[in-house]
Amino acid sequence: MRKAERADYVRRRLQELYPQTPVPLAHTDPYTLLVAVLLSAQCTDERVNQVTPALFALADNPRDMAALSVEQIREIIKPCGLSPQKSKAIKRLSEILLAEHGGAVPADMEALERLPGVGHKTASVVLSQAFGVPAFPVDTHIHRLAQRWGLTNGRNVVQTERDLKRLFPREDWNRLHLQIIYYGRQYCTARGCDGTVCEICRTCYPRRRAPKVTRKA
Repeated sequence: MRKAERADYVRRRLQELYPQTPVPLAHTDPYTLLVAVLLSAQCTDERVNQVTPALFALADNPRDMAALSVEQIREIIKPCGLSPQKSKAIKRLSEILLAEHGGAVPADMEALERLPGVGHKTASVVLSQAFGVPAFPVDTHIHRLAQRWGLTNGRNVVQTERDLKRLFPREDWNRLHLQIIYYGRQYCTARGCDGTVCEICRTCYPRRRAPKVTRKA
C-alpha cells in the first residue's frame, strides 16, 4: 500500500469500529474539560475520572477554583501524579481566566497555550472537544500508532501532527484523534502489538515480520 492508501484504509476501518466518539474525560463544560486534560498528563483517563468528581464538587468554575488554596487542590489531585505542578497551574490558570477572559475558556490556540500547564496538545484537545474546532492532538500513543501504520516517519509529535493533518480531511481530524486513541487502547497497545499483531498493522504491512521500532515522542 502507498501512504495515501494506508490512510484511507485506517480512516474507513476506524469509522467502522468506532462510529461514536465520546470524549473519555468526564466534564460538563470547557473549563472542567481543560482541568481534566491538564490532569491527564502522565496519568490515565480512568484515574482522572476518579479524581475530578471530588475536585469539581468544590470548584467547577474558575472563580471557585481560584478561591481554593494550592494545598487544597493538591490534596485532591495527588493520585494523578505531578500534583505540585498541576495544583499550581490549575489555580493560576483559573486566576488568569478571571482576570483576562471574563472567567471563560478562550476558543483560541494562542490564548490557551499561554495558560500555565497548557501545552499545544492540551490546547488542541480543548479546541477540538469543547469547541469543535478542527485540531489533531497528538500524544505519545497516537505518535506510536502513526509510525506503526506508516503515516509518518515520526521524528517527534510536531511532525506527526503535521503529517496526519496532511493525510486526512480537516473535517475528520477531531473524530480520528479519538478513534486512534480508542483503537490503540483496545488493539494496538504499546506492549500488546509490535507492529505485526493487530488488524490495522497487519493490513497496512502484510509482509512485515520484524517488530516495528518506533521513535519516542
